[in-house]
Amino acid sequence: MPQLAIVEGRIRPLLRLDPHAGRTGRYAIRSVYFDDRQDTCYRENEDGTDPREKFRIRIYNGSADQITLELKQKMRGMTRKLSCPLTREQCALALEGRALEDGKELPPVLRKFILQQKIRGLRAKVIVEYERVPRVFPLGNVRITLDENIVSSSQTERFLEGDFARRPIMPPGRHVLEVKYDEFLPDPIRQVLQLETLQRTSFSKYYLCRKYGF
Repeated sequence: MPQLAIVEGRIRPLLRLDPHAGRTGRYAIRSVYFDDRQDTCYRENEDGTDPREKFRIRIYNGSADQITLELKQKMRGMTRKLSCPLTREQCALALEGRALEDGKELPPVLRKFILQQKIRGLRAKVIVEYERVPRVFPLGNVRITLDENIVSSSQTERFLEGDFARRPIMPPGRHVLEVKYDEFLPDPIRQVLQLETLQRTSFSKYYLCRKYGF
């Protein structure tokens, strides 16, 4: 039996689908990642620098109705995300590499992004797109996500339109399983994930898409 089918068969009775997944049980995620002139975020990923952080803009199911700016921070193996909404006009300016207009009334995440645009010259570097199957478990705030069909593109100017060339970055049949939790991982979940052929590793879609992108 394929590894994916074994894992899904084990977790399905324990974890319910995230309500955000809708009737299909999955949704599409498209992100565009930003880096500076020296590709600092890429190099920090490569070196395993701790702490580190990076900005991205994200939409779901190919729709620009809801655009989100996210700051993803990593420290001592823990991940923290800060986010705020963006208008289509703000997103377009960021994709063009033009500094957004600052103001005290703006969310802190957006103000930090604008500052980094000016100081470090943040620019859109790569698009990362994939399908996600999310499941949740209430104890320990556990969330298990399966990301499939991961592709990349360097045509960042077409991020909102979606008509860009795509390149798969993983071999056929290879997927990414992420296990996220707060303080502890409940024993039932830990037990179902005990599979000899599963490889536990740190993984950065941004790094992989930059490394093998085009």
